[in-house]
Amino acid sequence: MQVITTNDWIVPDWPAPDNVRALFTTRNGGVSSGAHGMYTSLNLGAHVNDKPENVTQNRALLRHHLPQEPKWLNQVHGAQPVQIEHAAAEIPEADAAFSRRQQTVCAVMVADCLPVLLCDQAGTGVGIAHAGWRGLAGGVIENTIEAMQMDPRRLMAWLGPAIGPDHFEVGAEVYAAFVQHDDRAQQAFQPKYSNGQAKWLADIFLLARQRLSNCGVTKIYGGGVCTYSDPARFYSYRRDGETGRMAALIWLE
Repeated sequence: MQVITTNDWIVPDWPAPDNVRALFTTRNGGVSSGAHGMYTSLNLGAHVNDKPENVTQNRALLRHHLPQEPKWLNQVHGAQPVQIEHAAAEIPEADAAFSRRQQTVCAVMVADCLPVLLCDQAGTGVGIAHAGWRGLAGGVIENTIEAMQMDPRRLMAWLGPAIGPDHFEVGAEVYAAFVQHDDRAQQAFQPKYSNGQAKWLADIFLLARQRLSNCGVTKIYGGGVCTYSDPARFYSYRRDGETGRMAALIWLE
């Protein structure tokens, strides 16, 4: 059993094998600040306007809870996975990572986008995907599962905190991107009219569950924790605009 005693970080509640470790940081426990507390306090994103020395110190604080330095990605809201121990670049351009090597920490950074954690029931491999709507619609979950080369029926998934369906307002193009792919996606959208324009409220958790299910993954846990509605615990790009980043991490012990 993994025990994290620092701050209010989240350890996934899922029946993963004992050698699979996972962690989701919150915004608490670091040294950053910024105007109106935009980066307070454990910002892990080096690509925002936080002071570099603060990000370095925050990452060092996180490192104390990990077997190695996380394998960070240059995330571009795409659908490309990478087997992180074979990556050609130190920080590869990708939105998902997977590994079969012990103590190799796969990581994604988020601030409303959905982190999807994956492992097999035998504890031989782990994966993680950064699933904003673009990546989700583009197939980041499907591509990651295919690249892991594991029987989807032997995989399990955990959905981390993300923007909830009461706050994730999207346009008709987002609705169309999902519904054209799968009619069932209509279940994840509720109509909303704003300033005379038709908009939609999207349930990114349900959309991810549908994609996982279509791949053959039936053991799906987590979901439902909203980053937008809890400013004390979570960064939210939709809520705050300029803000910090949290991390979701998974590795084999």
